[in-house]
Amino acid sequence: MKNYKIAVIPGDGIGREVVPVALDVLEAIAKKHNFSFSFTQFPWSCDYYLDHGEMMPSDGLEQLKSFDAIFLGAVGDPNLVEDHISLWGLLLKIRREFQQSINIRPARYFEGLTSPLADPKNFDLVVIRENSEGEYSEVGGRIHKGDDEIAIQNAIFTRKGVEAAMRYAFKIAGERRGHVTSATKSNGIFHTMPFWDEVFDVVKEEYPNMKTSKTHIDALAAFFISRPEDFDVVVASNLFGDILTDIGGAIMGSIGIAPAANINLTGEYPSMFEPVHGSAPDIVGKNIANPIGQIWTAKMMLDHFGEFEAGEEVLTAIEHVTKSGIKTLDIGGNATTDEVANAICDFIKKDVTPS
Repeated sequence: MKNYKIAVIPGDGIGREVVPVALDVLEAIAKKHNFSFSFTQFPWSCDYYLDHGEMMPSDGLEQLKSFDAIFLGAVGDPNLVEDHISLWGLLLKIRREFQQSINIRPARYFEGLTSPLADPKNFDLVVIRENSEGEYSEVGGRIHKGDDEIAIQNAIFTRKGVEAAMRYAFKIAGERRGHVTSATKSNGIFHTMPFWDEVFDVVKEEYPNMKTSKTHIDALAAFFISRPEDFDVVVASNLFGDILTDIGGAIMGSIGIAPAANINLTGEYPSMFEPVHGSAPDIVGKNIANPIGQIWTAKMMLDHFGEFEAGEEVLTAIEHVTKSGIKTLDIGGNATTDEVANAICDFIKKDVTPS
Protein backbone atom coordinates (compact mmCIF):
# COMPACT_ATOMS: atom_id res chain seq x y z
CA MET A 1 0.00 0.00 0.00
CA LYS A 2 1.38 3.37 -1.00
CA ASN A 3 1.95 5.72 1.94
CA TYR A 4 2.41 9.47 1.51
CA LYS A 5 4.38 11.41 4.14
CA ILE A 6 2.80 14.83 4.66
CA ALA A 7 4.16 17.75 6.68
CA VAL A 8 1.13 19.55 8.13
CA ILE A 9 1.40 23.23 9.12
CA PRO A 10 -2.02 24.48 10.31
CA GLY A 11 -0.50 27.91 10.90
CA ASP A 12 -2.67 30.73 12.16
CA GLY A 13 -6.31 31.60 12.68
CA ILE A 14 -8.83 29.45 10.85
CA GLY A 15 -6.00 27.35 9.47
CA ARG A 16 -6.17 25.46 12.75
CA GLU A 17 -9.87 24.81 12.17
CA VAL A 18 -9.96 23.87 8.48
CA VAL A 19 -6.78 21.79 8.32
CA PRO A 20 -7.92 19.08 10.78
CA VAL A 21 -11.21 18.52 8.95
CA ALA A 22 -9.41 18.41 5.60
CA LEU A 23 -7.14 15.71 7.03
CA ASP A 24 -10.30 13.76 7.91
CA VAL A 25 -11.34 13.97 4.25
CA LEU A 26 -7.91 12.78 3.13
CA GLU A 27 -8.09 9.84 5.53
CA ALA A 28 -11.53 8.90 4.22
CA ILE A 29 -10.56 9.01 0.56
CA ALA A 30 -7.28 7.17 1.18
CA LYS A 31 -9.05 4.33 2.95
CA LYS A 32 -11.52 4.01 0.07
CA HIS A 33 -8.79 3.95 -2.59
CA ASN A 34 -6.29 1.75 -0.79
CA PHE A 35 -3.46 4.13 -0.02
CA SER A 36 -2.53 5.90 3.21
CA PHE A 37 -1.07 9.05 4.73
CA SER A 38 1.39 9.70 7.52
CA PHE A 39 0.83 13.20 8.89
CA THR A 40 3.46 15.06 10.92
CA GLN A 41 2.28 18.30 12.53
CA PHE A 42 4.45 21.41 12.86
CA PRO A 43 3.33 24.26 15.18
CA TRP A 44 4.98 27.08 13.21
CA SER A 45 2.83 30.19 13.34
CA CYS A 46 2.59 33.70 14.76
CA ASP A 47 2.17 32.20 18.23
CA TYR A 48 5.37 30.26 17.62
CA TYR A 49 7.05 33.55 16.67
CA LEU A 50 5.98 35.20 19.93
CA ASP A 51 7.51 32.30 21.87
CA HIS A 52 10.68 31.81 19.81
CA GLY A 53 11.33 35.05 17.91
CA GLU A 54 11.09 33.28 14.54
CA MET A 55 8.27 31.84 12.43
CA MET A 56 10.07 28.53 12.04
CA PRO A 57 13.29 27.13 13.50
CA SER A 58 16.59 27.65 11.72
CA ASP A 59 16.57 24.01 10.60
CA GLY A 60 12.89 24.11 9.62
CA LEU A 61 13.50 23.58 5.92
CA GLU A 62 15.78 20.67 6.68
CA GLN A 63 12.97 19.14 8.75
CA LEU A 64 10.53 19.52 5.85
CA LYS A 65 12.81 18.36 3.05
CA SER A 66 12.13 14.64 3.34
CA PHE A 67 8.34 14.86 3.12
CA ASP A 68 6.34 14.05 0.00
CA ALA A 69 4.35 17.29 0.32
CA ILE A 70 3.54 20.15 2.68
CA PHE A 71 -0.10 20.81 3.61
CA LEU A 72 -0.45 24.38 4.86
CA GLY A 73 -3.43 26.12 6.46
CA ALA A 74 -2.99 29.89 6.70
CA VAL A 75 -0.18 32.21 7.73
CA GLY A 76 -0.48 35.53 9.48
CA ASP A 77 -2.16 37.40 12.29
CA PRO A 78 -1.47 41.15 12.11
CA ASN A 79 -2.75 41.50 15.68
CA LEU A 80 0.29 39.51 16.80
CA VAL A 81 3.01 39.82 14.15
CA GLU A 82 3.43 42.19 11.21
CA ASP A 83 2.53 40.56 7.91
CA HIS A 84 5.91 41.06 6.28
CA ILE A 85 7.50 39.13 9.14
CA SER A 86 5.01 36.26 9.20
CA LEU A 87 4.85 35.77 5.43
CA TRP A 88 8.54 36.13 4.66
CA GLY A 89 9.46 34.04 7.69
CA LEU A 90 7.34 31.01 6.79
CA LEU A 91 5.19 30.89 3.66
CA LEU A 92 7.47 32.78 1.28
CA LYS A 93 10.59 31.26 2.81
CA ILE A 94 9.30 27.78 1.96
CA ARG A 95 8.21 28.81 -1.55
CA ARG A 96 11.53 30.45 -2.39
CA GLU A 97 14.01 28.07 -0.81
CA PHE A 98 12.16 24.95 -1.95
CA GLN A 99 12.09 26.42 -5.46
CA GLN A 100 8.31 26.16 -5.76
CA SER A 101 8.38 28.18 -8.94
CA ILE A 102 4.87 27.36 -10.19
CA ASN A 103 1.61 28.34 -8.49
CA ILE A 104 -1.60 26.70 -9.71
CA ARG A 105 -4.98 28.21 -8.85
CA PRO A 106 -8.20 26.89 -10.42
CA ALA A 107 -11.56 28.64 -10.47
CA ARG A 108 -14.81 27.08 -11.62
CA TYR A 109 -18.54 27.38 -11.22
CA PHE A 110 -19.99 25.10 -8.55
CA GLU A 111 -23.63 24.14 -8.76
CA GLY A 112 -25.17 25.13 -5.48
CA LEU A 113 -22.97 28.19 -4.99
CA THR A 114 -24.26 31.64 -5.83
CA SER A 115 -21.80 33.43 -8.05
CA PRO A 116 -22.04 37.24 -8.06
CA LEU A 117 -22.12 36.91 -11.86
CA ALA A 118 -25.62 37.11 -13.35
CA ASP A 119 -24.80 34.23 -15.71
CA PRO A 120 -21.60 32.33 -14.80
CA LYS A 121 -22.04 29.90 -17.73
CA ASN A 122 -20.15 27.06 -16.01
CA PHE A 123 -16.76 28.75 -16.25
CA ASP A 124 -13.81 26.47 -15.53
CA LEU A 125 -10.32 27.97 -15.70
CA VAL A 126 -6.86 27.57 -14.23
CA VAL A 127 -4.28 30.30 -13.61
CA ILE A 128 -0.64 29.24 -13.78
CA ARG A 129 1.31 31.88 -11.89
CA GLU A 130 5.06 32.30 -11.98
CA ASN A 131 5.78 31.98 -8.29
CA SER A 132 9.39 32.83 -7.58
CA GLU A 133 10.41 36.13 -9.16
CA GLY A 134 8.71 38.84 -11.24
CA GLU A 135 7.25 41.79 -9.39
CA TYR A 136 7.72 40.09 -6.00
CA SER A 137 11.51 39.98 -6.14
CA GLU A 138 13.42 41.14 -3.09
CA VAL A 139 15.66 43.41 -5.16
CA GLY A 140 15.41 47.12 -4.40
CA GLY A 141 15.72 49.46 -1.50
CA ARG A 142 15.00 52.85 0.05
CA ILE A 143 17.20 55.88 0.50
CA HIS A 144 16.84 59.35 2.00
CA LYS A 145 14.14 60.63 4.32
CA GLY A 146 11.32 63.13 4.20
CA ASP A 147 10.44 64.77 0.89
CA ASP A 148 13.51 63.26 -0.77
CA GLU A 149 12.75 59.68 0.24
CA ILE A 150 12.98 57.17 -2.63
CA ALA A 151 11.74 53.57 -2.79
CA ILE A 152 12.90 51.31 -5.63
CA GLN A 153 11.40 47.88 -6.28
CA ASN A 154 12.95 45.90 -9.11
CA ALA A 155 10.88 43.33 -11.01
CA ILE A 156 13.12 40.43 -12.01
CA PHE A 157 12.14 38.21 -14.95
CA THR A 158 14.50 35.42 -16.03
CA ARG A 159 14.07 33.55 -19.30
CA LYS A 160 14.37 30.29 -17.38
CA GLY A 161 11.60 31.20 -14.93
CA VAL A 162 9.24 32.61 -17.54
CA GLU A 163 9.71 29.66 -19.89
CA ALA A 164 9.07 27.19 -17.06
CA ALA A 165 5.76 28.83 -16.17
CA MET A 166 4.67 28.97 -19.79
CA ARG A 167 5.59 25.35 -20.54
CA TYR A 168 3.72 24.24 -17.45
CA ALA A 169 0.68 26.19 -18.65
CA PHE A 170 0.82 24.42 -22.01
CA LYS A 171 1.14 21.07 -20.23
CA ILE A 172 -1.99 21.73 -18.18
CA ALA A 173 -3.87 23.04 -21.23
CA GLY A 174 -3.01 19.82 -23.04
CA GLU A 175 -4.87 17.94 -20.30
CA ARG A 176 -7.83 20.33 -20.57
CA ARG A 177 -9.22 22.25 -23.55
CA GLY A 178 -6.00 23.26 -25.28
CA HIS A 179 -6.09 27.07 -24.96
CA VAL A 180 -3.43 29.17 -23.24
CA THR A 181 -3.91 32.89 -22.60
CA SER A 182 -0.88 34.98 -21.65
CA ALA A 183 -1.48 37.88 -19.26
CA THR A 184 0.64 40.85 -20.31
CA LYS A 185 0.93 44.62 -20.13
CA SER A 186 3.45 45.31 -22.85
CA ASN A 187 1.70 48.50 -23.85
CA GLY A 188 2.51 50.10 -20.50
CA ILE A 189 5.46 48.28 -18.90
CA PHE A 190 8.50 49.03 -21.02
CA HIS A 191 10.99 46.19 -20.42
CA THR A 192 9.61 43.17 -18.61
CA MET A 193 6.32 42.70 -20.41
CA PRO A 194 7.68 42.92 -23.97
CA PHE A 195 10.23 40.33 -22.77
CA TRP A 196 7.37 38.19 -21.42
CA ASP A 197 5.58 38.46 -24.79
CA GLU A 198 8.70 37.54 -26.73
CA VAL A 199 9.26 34.43 -24.62
CA PHE A 200 5.61 33.43 -25.02
CA ASP A 201 5.91 33.75 -28.81
CA VAL A 202 8.92 31.43 -28.76
CA VAL A 203 7.44 28.85 -26.39
CA LYS A 204 4.08 28.61 -28.17
CA GLU A 205 5.87 27.44 -31.32
CA GLU A 206 6.64 24.21 -29.46
CA TYR A 207 2.88 23.56 -29.15
CA PRO A 208 1.48 24.06 -32.65
CA ASN A 209 -1.80 22.31 -31.86
CA MET A 210 -2.63 24.66 -29.01
CA LYS A 211 -4.79 27.74 -29.30
CA THR A 212 -3.08 30.82 -27.83
CA SER A 213 -3.87 34.46 -27.11
CA LYS A 214 -2.30 37.44 -25.34
CA THR A 215 -4.44 39.84 -23.32
CA HIS A 216 -3.47 42.95 -21.37
CA ILE A 217 -3.98 42.46 -17.65
CA ASP A 218 -6.50 45.30 -17.23
CA ALA A 219 -8.71 43.91 -19.98
CA LEU A 220 -8.16 40.37 -18.72
CA ALA A 221 -9.33 41.32 -15.23
CA ALA A 222 -12.49 42.75 -16.77
CA PHE A 223 -13.00 39.63 -18.92
CA PHE A 224 -12.71 37.39 -15.85
CA ILE A 225 -15.88 39.11 -14.69
CA SER A 226 -17.72 39.68 -17.96
CA ARG A 227 -16.93 36.39 -19.75
CA PRO A 228 -14.82 33.97 -17.68
CA GLU A 229 -16.16 31.02 -19.69
CA ASP A 230 -13.84 32.08 -22.54
CA PHE A 231 -10.73 31.03 -20.62
CA ASP A 232 -9.07 27.66 -20.16
CA VAL A 233 -5.51 28.15 -18.87
CA VAL A 234 -4.06 31.58 -18.14
CA VAL A 235 -0.33 32.04 -17.56
CA ALA A 236 0.70 35.13 -15.63
CA SER A 237 3.53 36.77 -13.77
CA ASN A 238 3.69 36.70 -9.99
CA LEU A 239 1.69 39.91 -9.40
CA PHE A 240 -0.75 39.53 -12.27
CA GLY A 241 -1.47 35.92 -11.30
CA ASP A 242 -2.06 36.93 -7.70
CA ILE A 243 -4.65 39.54 -8.68
CA LEU A 244 -6.41 37.37 -11.26
CA THR A 245 -6.84 34.48 -8.85
CA ASP A 246 -8.48 36.67 -6.23
CA ILE A 247 -10.95 37.65 -8.93
CA GLY A 248 -11.36 33.95 -9.63
CA GLY A 249 -12.27 33.32 -6.01
CA ALA A 250 -14.70 36.22 -6.02
CA ILE A 251 -16.60 35.06 -9.10
CA MET A 252 -16.92 31.57 -7.59
CA GLY A 253 -18.79 33.13 -4.71
CA SER A 254 -16.13 33.29 -2.01
CA ILE A 255 -12.36 33.39 -1.80
CA GLY A 256 -12.86 30.91 1.05
CA ILE A 257 -13.27 28.07 -1.45
CA ALA A 258 -10.24 28.79 -3.66
CA PRO A 259 -7.30 26.33 -3.53
CA ALA A 260 -3.67 26.62 -4.59
CA ALA A 261 -0.62 24.47 -5.22
CA ASN A 262 3.02 25.59 -5.09
CA ILE A 263 4.96 23.19 -7.31
CA ASN A 264 8.62 22.27 -7.27
CA LEU A 265 9.22 21.10 -10.84
CA THR A 266 12.24 18.89 -10.22
CA GLY A 267 11.05 16.88 -7.23
CA GLU A 268 14.19 17.85 -5.34
CA TYR A 269 12.03 19.50 -2.68
CA PRO A 270 8.41 18.89 -1.65
CA SER A 271 5.61 20.92 -3.20
CA MET A 272 3.23 22.81 -0.92
CA PHE A 273 -0.57 22.97 -0.97
CA GLU A 274 -2.55 25.78 0.64
CA PRO A 275 -5.92 27.51 0.25
CA VAL A 276 -5.95 31.04 -1.13
CA HIS A 277 -7.84 32.48 1.84
CA GLY A 278 -6.07 34.08 4.78
CA SER A 279 -6.18 33.33 8.48
CA ALA A 280 -9.40 35.35 9.07
CA PRO A 281 -8.74 36.16 12.75
CA ASP A 282 -12.15 37.86 13.02
CA ILE A 283 -14.01 34.52 12.80
CA VAL A 284 -11.61 32.26 14.69
CA GLY A 285 -13.32 29.99 17.20
CA LYS A 286 -16.82 30.42 15.77
CA ASN A 287 -16.83 27.15 13.76
CA ILE A 288 -18.04 29.03 10.66
CA ALA A 289 -14.84 29.01 8.56
CA ASN A 290 -15.42 27.54 5.13
CA PRO A 291 -13.37 24.31 4.82
CA ILE A 292 -13.90 23.90 1.06
CA GLY A 293 -10.75 25.82 0.11
CA GLN A 294 -8.62 23.55 2.29
CA ILE A 295 -10.41 20.41 1.09
CA TRP A 296 -10.14 21.39 -2.59
CA THR A 297 -6.46 22.03 -1.88
CA ALA A 298 -6.28 18.44 -0.62
CA LYS A 299 -7.75 17.36 -3.97
CA MET A 300 -4.91 19.17 -5.75
CA MET A 301 -2.40 17.33 -3.59
CA LEU A 302 -4.00 14.02 -4.55
CA ASP A 303 -3.65 14.97 -8.22
CA HIS A 304 0.01 15.83 -7.62
CA PHE A 305 0.53 12.29 -6.34
CA GLY A 306 -1.21 10.83 -9.39
CA GLU A 307 -4.28 9.80 -7.35
CA PHE A 308 -6.58 11.36 -9.95
CA GLU A 309 -9.61 9.16 -9.34
CA ALA A 310 -9.50 9.91 -5.62
CA GLY A 311 -9.03 13.61 -6.31
CA GLU A 312 -11.98 13.75 -8.67
CA GLU A 313 -14.14 12.00 -6.09
CA VAL A 314 -13.26 14.65 -3.51
CA LEU A 315 -14.30 17.37 -5.96
CA THR A 316 -17.54 15.52 -6.71
CA ALA A 317 -18.22 15.27 -2.99
CA ILE A 318 -17.68 19.00 -2.54
CA GLU A 319 -20.14 19.84 -5.29
CA HIS A 320 -22.69 17.31 -4.02
CA VAL A 321 -22.58 18.99 -0.61
CA THR A 322 -22.94 22.51 -2.02
CA LYS A 323 -25.85 21.38 -4.22
CA SER A 324 -27.46 19.89 -1.14
CA GLY A 325 -27.41 23.28 0.56
CA ILE A 326 -24.85 22.35 3.22
CA LYS A 327 -22.86 25.58 3.16
CA THR A 328 -21.15 27.95 5.54
CA LEU A 329 -22.29 31.52 6.13
CA ASP A 330 -19.93 33.11 3.58
CA ILE A 331 -21.63 31.29 0.70
CA GLY A 332 -25.22 31.69 1.84
CA GLY A 333 -25.67 28.78 4.22
CA ASN A 334 -25.85 28.24 7.95
CA ALA A 335 -23.79 25.08 8.38
CA THR A 336 -20.72 24.93 10.59
CA THR A 337 -17.20 24.09 9.49
CA ASP A 338 -17.57 20.61 10.96
CA GLU A 339 -20.96 20.01 9.35
CA VAL A 340 -19.68 20.80 5.86
CA ALA A 341 -16.58 18.64 6.27
CA ASN A 342 -18.55 15.77 7.81
CA ALA A 343 -21.02 15.87 4.91
CA ILE A 344 -18.14 15.63 2.43
CA CYS A 345 -16.66 12.71 4.36
CA ASP A 346 -20.04 10.95 4.52
CA PHE A 347 -20.45 11.25 0.75
CA ILE A 348 -16.98 9.82 0.16
CA LYS A 349 -17.66 6.88 2.47
CA LYS A 350 -20.73 5.79 0.53
CA ASP A 351 -20.16 2.64 -1.51
CA VAL A 352 -22.18 3.92 -4.44
CA THR A 353 -21.84 7.48 -5.70
CA PRO A 354 -25.26 8.95 -6.58
CA SER A 355 -25.59 10.31 -10.10
